[in-house]
Amino acid sequence: MSFPLTDRLVLRELTLDDAAFIHALLNDPDWVRFIGQRDAATVEAARAYIERAYLPLYATEGLGLWAVLRRGETEPLGVCSLLKRDSLDSPDLGFAFLPAGRGHGYAREVAAACLAHALGTLGHARVVAICSPDNAASRRVLEDVGMHFERPVRMSDDGDELCLYVSSAAANA
Repeated sequence: MSFPLTDRLVLRELTLDDAAFIHALLNDPDWVRFIGQRDAATVEAARAYIERAYLPLYATEGLGLWAVLRRGETEPLGVCSLLKRDSLDSPDLGFAFLPAGRGHGYAREVAAACLAHALGTLGHARVVAICSPDNAASRRVLEDVGMHFERPVRMSDDGDELCLYVSSAAANA
């Protein structure tokens, strides 16, 4: 399943055929620095990670992690997600791009469209996003799409402090 997102971008569900892309993304130095190491050291491990961590997400209506592609192209540039984490009270917006997808406004474009979708079409009253305090580019994208810093959070007792950004339907009305 794929669906148009913006004039330039399309989202589609990940498949096991995306293992090489996910391997590259999850081993990108910026992913490891800002998001953390995942069990995707090989393409085969990335395939297993897709099957275990991403494919089950599509069972929750409207939520998931999608490949981001330029219209008319077949190779993903990055991913965007709307996830419901147990540790957060609202759906969590996320995005990450390979180096070739950075610096073109794709993150801002996909984040704005997914935020509007979550608050509008899906009817969520609030959407959150978390990011590393050191990730200036992601923080700028979140602010550019109308999210505001609410407070620092830790996702686990031994986890690093992260920035929690928030947007609400009321603030966007």
